[in-house]
Amino acid sequence: MEQVTLYPLKFEPIYQYRIWGGRRLENLLSKPLPPKDPIGEAWILSDRDDQPSKVSYGKLKGKTIKWLMENAPEKLMGKFAGQFKRFPLLLKFLDCQQVLSVQVHPSDDLTAYIPKGESGKTEAWVVLETGDKAIIYAGLKPGTTEQKLRAKLDEHKVADDLAHFTPVIGDSVLIKAGTVHTLGDVVVFEVQENSDVTYRLYDWDRIDEKTGKPRDLQVDKAIACIDFNKTDIKPVTLVIKSEVPVQREIVIRNEHFDLCRITGELPFMVGKEATPHVLICVDGKGDLEHNSDFYSLKKGDVMLLPASIGACPFVPKGEIILLELALPE
Repeated sequence: MEQVTLYPLKFEPIYQYRIWGGRRLENLLSKPLPPKDPIGEAWILSDRDDQPSKVSYGKLKGKTIKWLMENAPEKLMGKFAGQFKRFPLLLKFLDCQQVLSVQVHPSDDLTAYIPKGESGKTEAWVVLETGDKAIIYAGLKPGTTEQKLRAKLDEHKVADDLAHFTPVIGDSVLIKAGTVHTLGDVVVFEVQENSDVTYRLYDWDRIDEKTGKPRDLQVDKAIACIDFNKTDIKPVTLVIKSEVPVQREIVIRNEHFDLCRITGELPFMVGKEATPHVLICVDGKGDLEHNSDFYSLKKGDVMLLPASIGACPFVPKGEIILLELALPE
C-alpha cells in the first residue's frame, strides 16, 4: 500500500442531465455546466463505481475517492476504516427546475428490492434557493392506503394523496427510506446513503425530449417499498447546540449521518480527531488552516476533511453559513 499524505480535499463536480433539471447550478459551482442540457444534479462526493469523484487540486489531483478508500483507508476514515467498502454517503446539489418524479427508496431491510452491492436509501435535503412554484411533497396524506393510491394513479391524480408544503431557504427535510417524496422549483443540498436505488411511482405524464418517450415507472416495486405510516413530513426543527463563538445547530442526526449548521463570523473549529468530516459552504467564504497552509472555501464548495488531519481552525471572511457532516459514532 502506498504511503499517502492526506490534506483537506475538494472534488470535481460530476454533472448529470435530468429531464427536470435547469441551469441554476452555474450560480453555485465554478465548473461550467455542459451547454444547453438541463442539469439536475451535481454529484460532489461520489464513491460510485461508474462515476467516482476525483480530487481537484494538490498532489492527489485526479485520484478518485475509491482510490483513497483503497490506498489510505485508515488516514481517510480513521475509526471507521474497514467498516465500509466504499465511502458510505453520496453528496449532491440538485436543481429541480421542474417537479421530479414521485418516487420512493427501499429501506435496508427490504433486501428483495435492493440490487446486489447496493443498500437502502435514506436522504436529507437543505433548501438553498426557491422559485415562485417551489414545493416539497414528503409523505402520504394520513389515511392513504395502497388501494386508494392505486386508484389515484389510474386517474393520474396521485398528487391528491401526497402531503406537501411550500419550502423556504434554510428548511431541512429528512426523507427516511420508505417515504413517498418529490420536490420542484428549488435548489437543494442532498446527503444520502451511498445508493442509487429509486423506484418511480409517477412521472407527471411527461415525455423525455431526448428519447421522445416517457420514462419508465416501477409502480409495483415502489408500492412494495412504501411505508404507509410515513405521512405529512415537515421540515425538521433545528436544535441549538452552542452559540459561542458561532452558532451551531443540530440539523439531522440519525444512524446514517449527522448534519450540523454553523453560522457566524468569528473563527471556530471544524473536524474531529480520528473521524472524517465534510464541510459544505452554503453562504459566505473563509479559510481552513492545516499544517500552516490555508484552504479556501466559498459558497458552493465542498471539502472533505480526512480523519488523519483532526480538528482544524476555520476563519470566516465575514459571516458564513457552513454545514458540517459526519458519520455517527
